[in-house]
Amino acid sequence: MCFVICSQLHGCPSFTVRPSLPADDGWNVVPISKGSRPIDPSKLPKLKPTVDDSIQLGPGGRIGNWGRGSSGGSGTKPEAESARNPALGVVNRYSALQNQTSPVSVETNERRPISRGSTGRDRTDRNVRQVPTMGKGSFGRELMEERSREVDMEREGTPRRREERPKEREDERRVRESRAGKVEPPPAAPPIKLTEEEMERKSRSIIEEFLHLNDIKEAMQCVRELEVSQLSVFVRVGIESTLERSTISREHMGNLLCQLVHHDMLPRQEYFHGLSEILEISEDMAIDIPHIWMYLAELMTPMLVDGVIPMAELFTSCKVLLPSKKAGVLLSDILHLLCKRMSHMKVASQWRQAGLNWSDFLPENENVNEFLTAMKLEFTVAETPAPGDAAIKPMLSPGEVQKQLERLLQDKVDNERIFDWIEAQLDENQTKSSWFIRVLMTAICNSVLSQEGRTYRVDAAGIQNRGSVLVKYLDGNVPRQLQALYALQALMFALDQPPLILKTLFDNLYDEDVISEDAFYHWEESKDTAEQQGKGVALKSVTAFFTWLREADEESEDS
Repeated sequence: MCFVICSQLHGCPSFTVRPSLPADDGWNVVPISKGSRPIDPSKLPKLKPTVDDSIQLGPGGRIGNWGRGSSGGSGTKPEAESARNPALGVVNRYSALQNQTSPVSVETNERRPISRGSTGRDRTDRNVRQVPTMGKGSFGRELMEERSREVDMEREGTPRRREERPKEREDERRVRESRAGKVEPPPAAPPIKLTEEEMERKSRSIIEEFLHLNDIKEAMQCVRELEVSQLSVFVRVGIESTLERSTISREHMGNLLCQLVHHDMLPRQEYFHGLSEILEISEDMAIDIPHIWMYLAELMTPMLVDGVIPMAELFTSCKVLLPSKKAGVLLSDILHLLCKRMSHMKVASQWRQAGLNWSDFLPENENVNEFLTAMKLEFTVAETPAPGDAAIKPMLSPGEVQKQLERLLQDKVDNERIFDWIEAQLDENQTKSSWFIRVLMTAICNSVLSQEGRTYRVDAAGIQNRGSVLVKYLDGNVPRQLQALYALQALMFALDQPPLILKTLFDNLYDEDVISEDAFYHWEESKDTAEQQGKGVALKSVTAFFTWLREADEESEDS
């Protein structure tokens, strides 16, 4: 600006500015030209400043507005501001500076740290906060801060969340203790009376979730909340919705109904009512579902396996099929499925104890013997073994039992033949002994292993097929399952610890519900000195299995 003034005073059209030279301290020194004329200060007042209206150095760019304070611009009028916020009272926001000793009476545009969970509306509401007038000193500030914290807690709902957190922790504790078997599930809410259509929708929702998660405890808890007098609808929907699904789905649904009846959550009359509704229309359904009789047998058989419903009572309910001449077909399928889980001898014994007669389930003009021969049901009317036959059974050594079992498995006989041989050669006490469990586990695992050179492979389908044999004699008993795992450990040691084979067997045995989680954990933690041969290598080879097992437990607890 100095150069412009000099040009106007002396009439110099232009002048040369030498480049600045940096000094040692970082400042640029501009040298003064020797040829320049001195400035006469007395001529400066004669200059007329030029004002550019586009540049505003204050409100409105006019000097007169500076006296109005911060509200003197072209924005909000002082009257409008006072009307919008009467609590402000003073138009000039800087007037408080005129009296330094006046107490703080108004606090506007307050800035506070925003609490978590506050919404945009909360922050907007706190931009202008009315604070009661307080006197000087720390006591006034403490009251203001306390009131501010209370307002924040009320706006953000903090007391409500504090009440919910202990409840959430209590629910998590109940779930963990329920899984550990320490406490019973929490009491169910009072059942609500639903219409038949609402009951169908509710039942379908429970069944779909159960088939997806296979969590039978959760499904039973949901059924407990339903009205008892409407559970026949649940039975009908459960059977109808799984008829055309997989065999596993039908077995799971049958097990759920079995457990509900066993724990008195589903009265028998409600079960039979829902079942009869399906049986009455089954002949029409057979047009679209040709194998409906086998599918119904898969849904009904679990009741007989666990002995929840007597055979006479269950089979008598099937007499509604007599007009369609399909009662005998359904009973035949049920008995054959039952033989896959126990021996022919036991099934025949149950049939005789129930006092049933085939002529009661067949049409009048049908020959009973021909029907039994065609359906391979002669064992139901075979001669009863003498009571002393059990005492004269030959005593076989563990090695001979294993050799005979391996021969049957190598011949790929069905499970019914295996059951028959075991029942014929061994008594009940022998089939529950540790040596028999080890022999059976070793024989079955040997039968599903194939060797190519030095590489072993596991036939997963073989474990799935023979799993029912193991399930029958292990019977969900953790000590027996532990003996089976010891046998598997010894087999891996005898085969020189083939890589990945033990983990693959563990995976398949767990997936088929042959070995429970508790049995796996007991085997992992076992310090039995008689079972340490090959234990270290076996544990190391299944590290990934136990890692996955624990992660699955944690996820199920979190969910």
